[in-house]
Amino acid sequence: MNNLVLKAEVVHIEPLRYTPAGIPLLSVSLRHVSEQFEAGMKRKVECEVNAVALGDLALMAIKLGTNIQATGFLAKRSLKSTQLVMHINHIEFI
Repeated sequence: MNNLVLKAEVVHIEPLRYTPAGIPLLSVSLRHVSEQFEAGMKRKVECEVNAVALGDLALMAIKLGTNIQATGFLAKRSLKSTQLVMHINHIEFI
């Protein structure tokens, strides 16, 4: 299963663009900070994840600095790339 849920702050937003099929596409960077348990100990976790929203999600009023809970999946950026990008299926503003 490939399912990712991430509470994060929107730290970068690229200009809205469109796929060759005319579907709106918004690229964002999400910063996550939390404490997780690993091997019975607390660990501070910080990461920045590149993400894309397509269709109606790309047209939502996502603003810089907004905290969201994004649900989606991971995929390669392109056929020849090994870099992962989160594809957002659902956004909840928190």
